Amino acid sequence: MSDILIVDDERDIRELISDIVEDEGFATRLAGNSDDAMAAVNTEPPALMILDIWLKDSKMDGIDILKAVKRDNPDVPVVIISGHGNVEIAVAAIKQGAYDFIEKPFNIDQLMVVIRRAMETSRLRRENLSLKRKDSSTSEMIGNSGAFRTLVSQLDKVTKSNGRVMLTGPAGAGKEVAARYIHANSNRASAPFITVNCAGVAPDRMEEVLFGRESPDRGVEPGLLEQGHGGVVYFDEVADMPLGTQSKILRVLVDQQFTRVGGNDKVRVDLRVISSTNKDLLAEIEADTFREELYHRLNVVPIPVPSLAERREDIPLLAAHFIAEFNANQGLPLRALTDDAQALMQTMVWPGNVRQLKNMVERVLILGEGTAPIEARELPGEEDHSEEEGRVVLSGAMASLPLREAREAFEREYLLTQINRFGGNISRTANFVGMERSALHRKLKSLGVVTSAKSGTRVAHMDDD
Repeated sequence: MSDILIVDDERDIRELISDIVEDEGFATRLAGNSDDAMAAVNTEPPALMILDIWLKDSKMDGIDILKAVKRDNPDVPVVIISGHGNVEIAVAAIKQGAYDFIEKPFNIDQLMVVIRRAMETSRLRRENLSLKRKDSSTSEMIGNSGAFRTLVSQLDKVTKSNGRVMLTGPAGAGKEVAARYIHANSNRASAPFITVNCAGVAPDRMEEVLFGRESPDRGVEPGLLEQGHGGVVYFDEVADMPLGTQSKILRVLVDQQFTRVGGNDKVRVDLRVISSTNKDLLAEIEADTFREELYHRLNVVPIPVPSLAERREDIPLLAAHFIAEFNANQGLPLRALTDDAQALMQTMVWPGNVRQLKNMVERVLILGEGTAPIEARELPGEEDHSEEEGRVVLSGAMASLPLREAREAFEREYLLTQINRFGGNISRTANFVGMERSALHRKLKSLGVVTSAKSGTRVAHMDDD
């Protein structure tokens, strides 16, 4: 995409234009009919196209070529030239996406001004889209737990392919970060990453948002799929996509083309699709809210994204990363975490997963003062855990138990929490709680606590047998 394609059925005209623009330092390609023009575009899209609207002995006229180019290569600016120009032709060309319209015989200086402006506008548009896509989202993966390493290993296996990936896991676990990681490490990294928030778009607007639209008044308005051409489209929470749209997306996956709302022309796209869901899609299929065929098309490579509870070892690393991020982006204090704060965070319940952890870190930094390390008492909800120094407040259920049962219940919950905090590592747990490893094993057996592998790490739970 570095040269100018000149299309004119008059050899003298196209060679004259070529000589002019080459004198200004641009490379050119020439085409005398629609077949040669489309072949040149399909071989390698030009940086700009100068197109005669009337082409003798051609299957397509200039307007037809313009439509095809803007359909498949919307970033290529097209300057229309014609010796039979009139207002109607100019308006039709502009509505179909032409950058400008110049009548023959043209002024050389005028032509060069239009060419430079068109190429500069195209460059700025690409840069603007690139900046928008970079936004505040990140593809950086943070962690060191067994569950995290298993996830990254699975993601690395799919980065270099074009296979469709289905990311599953609870809300806030980091499914979009995982999708961006795939994109950033793939051969499409320099191409767009487009997020489709399936739950955030009104059902009656979904098709317009995805496929774009055409209208006499506003011309062509590309949708998200067209904007993602050559890159990755990420369907966030795909289970929330309207049923009617699901059938059309299925057709796009099969044909790699679609029709804009209100239009007739087929739009070809080259897309890699990554989807995510926090729902059981097989249950959604049973409930007739999700198409089974679409499920099989999207679920080529299923990858589970673990919850924060399955990777508690990573909580201090994640918290430190968020603190550094908020310091760099918002100027919030750069504070460390005390051991007590880290321990408490690793034992807390996180229904909102990584997203909840990030929000909590931001809250603590905003409400805190100074740059001293963050202490456990600053964490939200910690003030409810104790009323006086040195006292532990019992729950109503615990307070109603006899001492022996209460002690067993406490020991069971305490050891479950500590084992999971250390990723199922019994040696580290024994060292922290101050017990011999063999004694800890005996205690766990007496309390009915066992460990088993899940998502690449070991998780403690009650023995169901």
